[in-house]
Amino acid sequence: MTTNLLDFDLHGLQAFCESLGEKRFRAQQLFRWIHQKGESDFDRMTDLAVGFRHKLKQHAFVRGLETISAHTSSDGTIKWLFSVGHGDAVETVYIPESDRGTLCVSSQAGCAVGCRFCSTGHQGFSRNLTSAEITAQLWMAEHLLRQQLGRTDRVISNVVMMGMGEPLQNYAALIPALKTMLDDHGYGLSRRRVTVSTSGVVPMMDRLGQDCPVALAVSLHAPMDALRDVLVPLNVKYPLVELMQASLRYLDHAPRDFITFEYCMLSGVNDQPEHAQLLIDLIARSGPGGQGLSCKLNLIPFNPFPASGLVRSSADAVQRFAQQLQKAGLVTTVRKTRGDDIDAACGQLAGDVVDRTKLAQRKANQRVIPLQLTPS
Repeated sequence: MTTNLLDFDLHGLQAFCESLGEKRFRAQQLFRWIHQKGESDFDRMTDLAVGFRHKLKQHAFVRGLETISAHTSSDGTIKWLFSVGHGDAVETVYIPESDRGTLCVSSQAGCAVGCRFCSTGHQGFSRNLTSAEITAQLWMAEHLLRQQLGRTDRVISNVVMMGMGEPLQNYAALIPALKTMLDDHGYGLSRRRVTVSTSGVVPMMDRLGQDCPVALAVSLHAPMDALRDVLVPLNVKYPLVELMQASLRYLDHAPRDFITFEYCMLSGVNDQPEHAQLLIDLIARSGPGGQGLSCKLNLIPFNPFPASGLVRSSADAVQRFAQQLQKAGLVTTVRKTRGDDIDAACGQLAGDVVDRTKLAQRKANQRVIPLQLTPS
């Protein structure tokens, strides 16, 4: 059986090379060929011994994902649809800015969390991606962009695990991929520039802080349990008090001195002044000694899709909400919507997934529950 070398971080590749009877340092050379140069043909890896290359051809390969489609937005955002086999496809998005290039990477085919405002969640869940399938999104995007832009230097400076899926529910595959992104022999990304977004898988937040502390973004979206139970069903298992305590613990390991809280603005649902005040109170009481949790609030304009039954908050409502938070001393930004003309904006990634959890069918059979919940 042959192995896709994109599955390995450097430590894993060292063990693989040893299994072939090679010295561990050979793995560094091979790792650089694959990730820094984007090479998949062992015969072109000219500083590897001929015997080693022969073994690699017998036991290994380097293969990315099949590209089904690529779309470019009017603002320069690029969205790829990649096949991961058996009827499943995932989306990956590149967002160019003047001072950075950000890649939004998927971790699962579909998502089992089922947030009300997320198009991916309404698709249901098929399976976890492998480490190779996660890493391949960066490997392909980086080297495709270098070819298109005629560059030899690094194009992608930031990675956000904010694509399809809940990354911390695919922890075993996530960690090798993150370590490859961070490794100086790989992509050499800073821990501050690699972000994992989670809807609040509390035990795995603690493990991430120990195993591979990168920047953390927590999908909050509601300031009280009654509302968050409906918007983010995982809250029933890990309620706000546990989530905020886990966020505080993560700060001990985080590469930044704050946690980012994502808050999708939904008209009449979570965007009223009383919601803002409850959010202020939640953060204030969540820090050590009631001193407040060090954080940044990122307000996200909702990107509507028909199945959600939800409406985007008006620009005025978002600004009033932001000003109320800022007046209370909370660092608050409003996310600029990018790629919405190609359905590449936050919450719009939907790919093409075989729903093995029958979530879409179950949602269709559910009675619609109004979300006009009042704070309590």
